[in-house]
Amino acid sequence: MCVGIPMQLLSIDGIAGHVTNGRDDELIDLSLTPDARVGDWLLIFLGAAREVISEDEAQKITAALGGLQSLMQGGALGDAFADLEDSGPRLPAHLQAALDAGETTA
Repeated sequence: MCVGIPMQLLSIDGIAGHVTNGRDDELIDLSLTPDARVGDWLLIFLGAAREVISEDEAQKITAALGGLQSLMQGGALGDAFADLEDSGPRLPAHLQAALDAGETTA
């Protein structure tokens, strides 16, 4: 399984970028994110940026990964998934629209 790691873009040299997550620095491939700019947050998979993400999204992913790491080491999740705990399950938009319209199945 591949896990995306949020990292901030520090510099660009052609299709290569220097990124950091505050702990680790890496040289990554920017081929799939040609619109990335210095200062952007990127989701990194196996040495390549796959998506430009918001700083808020980067913080949420980092918190979730930290919580999972803590859990794997015998600790607690803490508030790693706080953004999900209060939101309960949600239907996809098309199913919610059908439910709101009173449609049901027998």
